[in-house]
Amino acid sequence: MKRFMNVALPKGRLGEKAYALFARAGYGCPELLAENRRLTFENEAAGVRYFWVKPSDVAIYVERGAADAGVAGRDILLEHAPDVYELSDLGIGRCRMCVAGPSSFLDPHAGILRVATKFPNVARRHYAAQSREIDMIRLNGSIELAPILGLSDVIVDIVETGKTLAENGLCVLEEIEPVSARLIANKAHYQFMGEAIGALRRGLEEAAKA
Repeated sequence: MKRFMNVALPKGRLGEKAYALFARAGYGCPELLAENRRLTFENEAAGVRYFWVKPSDVAIYVERGAADAGVAGRDILLEHAPDVYELSDLGIGRCRMCVAGPSSFLDPHAGILRVATKFPNVARRHYAAQSREIDMIRLNGSIELAPILGLSDVIVDIVETGKTLAENGLCVLEEIEPVSARLIANKAHYQFMGEAIGALRRGLEEAAKA
């Protein structure tokens, strides 16, 4: 029985962009984009099996070995630090991990800074490097509301265009790190599927350049 390379793709716009790269690299599977309730999709000729998962779950599937490889945002890797190989920057889903707040905000470095975020580990490391004491406020959505309503002083979040910030009187105060989609692989599986995963990596890099 043929051994397929299992690939986890993130649901949504990023996953669709990633799949377009896979298709251009010769790993297409048209059924993947069809309206159906299937959970896995195979291209027998290319030896690949795809499945869609929640973006934050891709790294879990890869780390645990349910997927040999996957596409995960750098923000997820920064926050959760999964034990996987980060093989390639695919050059899609580009944005920035930033500290943002009211344009008039100036940190007096006195007292505790209130930080709202979906990325507590990223925020904690960032401010620890500055020896800055913070009050972490974990939120799951509408992060921009926190400084507007006085819940926090600043936020740590992903910024793509900055339009939402600007429309709400906020701006980028610090850039922590650029973010984009990465090809990742399970470390153990890479030992015996290195040739196949390496070919996939090279194909995706060529497709990204094109």
